[in-house]
Amino acid sequence: MKVKIEFDASLTENEIIIRYCSLNEEIQKLQETVSDIALTSKKFVCYQSDREFFIPLDDILFFETDAGRMHVHTAAEAYDTKFKLYELEEALPRSFMRVSKSTILNTHHVYSITKNLTASSIVEFVGTHKQVYVSRYYYKPLKIKLEEMRNVYEK
Repeated sequence: MKVKIEFDASLTENEIIIRYCSLNEEIQKLQETVSDIALTSKKFVCYQSDREFFIPLDDILFFETDAGRMHVHTAAEAYDTKFKLYELEEALPRSFMRVSKSTILNTHHVYSITKNLTASSIVEFVGTHKQVYVSRYYYKPLKIKLEEMRNVYEK
């Protein structure tokens, strides 16, 4: 595969074009990765009482629903959002993953997982005391996703 980067001063917005002779898994993963990078640079609208905040998606550790309200957690703050969990699950990049009935986490910020064979496992995040629980149903898919990410970064 050839990679080519060109400078074009006439562009008003960066543009990425992927040309291929046959669509294969490598090309599909490349497209997904580029799309995810573009999405994580976007800002997410959050609220604290009557204030509106624009938080970069990559700063978000996890989304959590509690008592009918959706909370957005960064390392230092917690905000509210008007989205439903299923809406977020469909719209967020692949680095975000559902890990329980009430939580979606950002796999890029996972620091550790404490496995519990009889109950939910605990995920801790880099640079904060915050943690979430991973149900037994989602534990194995989370481990697989983290392993895939590790393999990508090791290459």
